[in-house]
Amino acid sequence: MDTAILATPRPFIAATEVWLPSGDRLVHGGGDYADLTAFEAASIRQSFARGEGLPGKAWDEERPVVLKSFDGSYFLRAEAAREAGLTAAVALPVFDGKKLLAVLVVLCAGDETATGAIEVWRGQDGLLMLADGYYGAARQFEWVSQHTHFPKGQGLPGGVWAARAPILMRDLGSGYSFIRSESAGAAGLSTGLGLPVPLPGDDSCVVALLSAAGTPIAHRFEIWDARAARVGAAGGAELTDGICDRDGPLWDEDNPPRVQVWQGPIGQVLGTGLPVVLSARPGLAAGYNLMVALPIHRDGELSHIVAWYI
Repeated sequence: MDTAILATPRPFIAATEVWLPSGDRLVHGGGDYADLTAFEAASIRQSFARGEGLPGKAWDEERPVVLKSFDGSYFLRAEAAREAGLTAAVALPVFDGKKLLAVLVVLCAGDETATGAIEVWRGQDGLLMLADGYYGAARQFEWVSQHTHFPKGQGLPGGVWAARAPILMRDLGSGYSFIRSESAGAAGLSTGLGLPVPLPGDDSCVVALLSAAGTPIAHRFEIWDARAARVGAAGGAELTDGICDRDGPLWDEDNPPRVQVWQGPIGQVLGTGLPVVLSARPGLAAGYNLMVALPIHRDGELSHIVAWYI
């Protein structure tokens, strides 16, 4: 076990959960709550109708939903969340065409030191505009983001929009390709993962996860390409980019790692098409306590899987 990773300050995301359609409701499909046992117990017992609670709202409105405060909100577990010290949540629906497959919810416990960003960008008049976002203590970076827009191909969100694929960016504070580099550097943001979120009738939604060293979203990020044009008739998925703050780059361009259906956690996503959340279990890469793997479905196929590890 790598002691450097275990000694790293607490992550920006405090809990992660998956909600799955079952008839006319969303039911608990797994998650990781660290030591928030009371909130976990309340969550396992919960279910949501369409439009009910945060997962139900993401389902009904067919879009990612950012909730920056639970007080007086539609969040049904608000009391349990407050007792657990949770302050904000983001729900990401996973669609295959018009069919909802799952809703991934991440919950944060913000304070004056928790810095990071979970952003939702949507197309409007040919540009990506910030629809919403949660930034923790990165107030100046939030203000800059609210006053920034991206054409296709520009910056991390615009690059994802043009490529229709996930993109991983390093050194946000000094990288010329990250348009908000100056404010990102001031906020301590270092690594960015941008992913397309195809929605029914909307191909312009992009979510960006921006990680800081002090309160990281993840220690390791991976992008897997599952498109038939990439992996051939044999199927599976190929690692096309990845970085770890312990091991550096994770892939070899001349001999990229591959997995087949049902081979490890990524293979589980290939087999089910659903998000996976693993907590310190066999099959999880050594030195990590949590893995989240999120599928991206496009044009009738599972096109990519993005994964992050704490």
